[in-house]
Amino acid sequence: MTSTPGWAVRTDGTTPLLSEHGPRVRRFTPAERWVHRTTAWLVLLCVATAACLYVAPLAQLVGRRHLVVTVHEWSGILIPLPLLAGLASRALRADLSRLNRFGPHDRRWLRAALRRDRTPGSRPAGKFNAGQKLYAAWIAGAVLVMTGTGLLMWFTRLAPLVWRTGATFVHDWLALAVGVVLAGHIAKALADPEARRGMRTGSVERPWARSEHPLWREPEE
Repeated sequence: MTSTPGWAVRTDGTTPLLSEHGPRVRRFTPAERWVHRTTAWLVLLCVATAACLYVAPLAQLVGRRHLVVTVHEWSGILIPLPLLAGLASRALRADLSRLNRFGPHDRRWLRAALRRDRTPGSRPAGKFNAGQKLYAAWIAGAVLVMTGTGLLMWFTRLAPLVWRTGATFVHDWLALAVGVVLAGHIAKALADPEARRGMRTGSVERPWARSEHPLWREPEE
């Protein structure tokens, strides 16, 4: 095995796994962190304004319903834009490709998670584990549906009344589901300080990476 600064390269030509070189390993680029942070703030703004529209005590406390509606509409419309802008980043495109692949080790991870099995080796994962892949797929689909139904509710002349009524029903109940899922996502992040540090600074400690993502291949650029 030969080595280069920061990662190991096997002489048999196989892709290297995490090596022993260096105390930390890069996990996310500045562009990826910007996309995540900007999207998170837009989603939180959208959720907060939705709560002010539908929860009576909050609506009475905040008032200015027209302004809240306007902020809610525009924050919802803008949610996909950071990701679309981030597609200029090769690292982000590579991570989207990883999130879109589901392999046998992901099924093992899910079975272990359902059994609450935390024994070493029971939850094999690459850069993203199966739970993160399912979350990414679910939230992406939810954003598309929320955007579509929101547009039908915003521009009332786009569709007949029966469509708008159905869109309102789907939008409201899916919004509740999104709130629950986001709460779970935030709880998982709060329970893992190193994962948060990786998103905040772009790098994580090597022992954490080996423990939580043992199949993760180190960056080669």
